[in-house]
Amino acid sequence: MKKQKIFCGAQGHAIVADVFGEGSPILLAHGGGQTRLAWTRTARALMQAGYSAIAMDLRGHGESAWSPSGSYQLDDFAMDLLAMSDQLNEKPALVGASLGGLAGLIAEGELRSGSFTSLTLVDITPNMQPVGVAHVLDFMRAHLADGFASTDEAADEIANYLPNRQRRKGSESLDRYLRRCDDGRLRWHWDPRFITSVTNGKVGQSENRLADAAKTLKLPIHLIRGGSSNLVSVDAAQEFLRLAPHSTYTDIAGAGHMVVGDQNDAFTEAVVSFFRRPQISQRNGDTRDD
Repeated sequence: MKKQKIFCGAQGHAIVADVFGEGSPILLAHGGGQTRLAWTRTARALMQAGYSAIAMDLRGHGESAWSPSGSYQLDDFAMDLLAMSDQLNEKPALVGASLGGLAGLIAEGELRSGSFTSLTLVDITPNMQPVGVAHVLDFMRAHLADGFASTDEAADEIANYLPNRQRRKGSESLDRYLRRCDDGRLRWHWDPRFITSVTNGKVGQSENRLADAAKTLKLPIHLIRGGSSNLVSVDAAQEFLRLAPHSTYTDIAGAGHMVVGDQNDAFTEAVVSFFRRPQISQRNGDTRDD
């Protein structure tokens, strides 16, 4: 069973989410430039495993509201995650990919400890490879101004960005990731001011800040790395495990930075297996103190 629900973000803006199931909540936060649709298969598997998977559109992405003030710093996304947590009857587990993971790391490790029952970081660590970061940003900046004439043009751009994946046809639900603008052109379904914030260095944070946040983490942690990631090296993953030695670590073979889309079955199996561990299951279902 899936239902759409509207939450309130930290700025009072609408956060749209798909809620799968009715068990202990697991909040799914996607990466920059994506939407909640990236989690659909994983969310259904979590629902079948007895959880309530809440796949959200981050501020400025998908159907969630754009920030009135153009506020897209990492702290803004982190505060939205805390706001989402506060609106649930139970403390949720958090699964965050890329930007969603960075926001979760700051939310739990710096802003407010104890907001989540566990933290799953998908291909994100304090120390990321500059070449990989530049590759992501180049893709997001491409066609920012001119957009696309058709979904097939957008499909070509994705194929160039992810050559290891089978090329999808433009008609295969890609229109859900695009918006038709007043000039008739198609553009990605996110606020262009988001990538401007990234370019101006407002979203990216220093390695030291992220490392300090990682050191404070006391809750169960699951670091999932794409085996072929160009953002998170094996050395970076091992460094994170030194910062948070109680973490569980999974390396997904055949996956790049877009782990969820590259190897969804293996990723979902790793996520579900983590939540089924006795020490994690006991924490899921934590009720509010107030």
